[in-house]
Amino acid sequence: MRVLVTGGAGFIGSHYVRTMLAGGYPGYEDARITVVDKLSYAGNRDNLPADHPRLDFVQGDVCDLPLLLDVFPGHDGLVHFAAESHVDRSVESAAEFVRTNVGGTQTVLDACVETGIERVVHVSTDEVYGSIETGSWTESRPLLPNSPYAASKAGADLVARSYWRTHRLDLSITRCSNNYGSHQHPEKLVPLFVTNLLEGLPLPLYGDGRNVREWLHVDDHCRAVQLVLAHGGAGEIYNVGGGNEITNLDLTRRLVELCGADESAIQPVADRKGHDLRYALDDGKIREQLGYEPLVPFDRGLADTVAWYRENPQWWKPVKHRERTAPGPETGR
Repeated sequence: MRVLVTGGAGFIGSHYVRTMLAGGYPGYEDARITVVDKLSYAGNRDNLPADHPRLDFVQGDVCDLPLLLDVFPGHDGLVHFAAESHVDRSVESAAEFVRTNVGGTQTVLDACVETGIERVVHVSTDEVYGSIETGSWTESRPLLPNSPYAASKAGADLVARSYWRTHRLDLSITRCSNNYGSHQHPEKLVPLFVTNLLEGLPLPLYGDGRNVREWLHVDDHCRAVQLVLAHGGAGEIYNVGGGNEITNLDLTRRLVELCGADESAIQPVADRKGHDLRYALDDGKIREQLGYEPLVPFDRGLADTVAWYRENPQWWKPVKHRERTAPGPETGR
């Protein structure tokens, strides 16, 4: 078994790769993995084992079709994580999001069709649905994205669906809620606020903090992606939720408590343009059809995440203190 993973040096992709290399996914204990990653600011080669005998690493852009046509032959399946994912950056400049998320997905799928990749999972986000005041989204809800990032992911979803319908590609789409865990770039809310607290810096909370998100531990998300790769249906979409709704303000207070700090560190800042108020997923489909359920309790997962950043400043300090091109505590992937 040979599996391709795009964006495998990033936060979620590297968790998926490390777990598969460690034998954590039944039936894939001996799988050989090829990671294709551009190593942009959010990709980190140190997220992957340096010399694992079943890992091949290719530094490259998912928009580079000749490269993909050279790398893809001989693989049985592909998990497409690669994406620009920071909403704040997309508000400042959307071009790279459209290029990578839409154009890159189209290029990856062209390469799959050309080289005969048998199975594809396209990893997406709950943000494609927009914002919801009450209730939760099923997979049949229309796509109503409100940020350039979300719009680019919605566009990628539609491109992916078209390759299933037009080329009969055996492809499934997953849409997850907000992820958290170790190795997440410190531009996102949880690692930004934790590392700020560890450095004695303020927490720039958007607006009044009433925005509601549903949180999913990255290990649970990756298990769901693997279930879809192994057992998902062609042309099917699967929501992957965590079941942990919490306002950004309440989450921030929990992080303050876990870090042994004081709530005076919380400093409200001007809200982001087009900031969605609430996300909520109905993930009954993947639970009923594929037997998925999250295994990491939110309180334990959050405490473990804080502990990881406390114990690994050598990982996050060089990443965090590179020159930032977009400000703000993004809560998404």
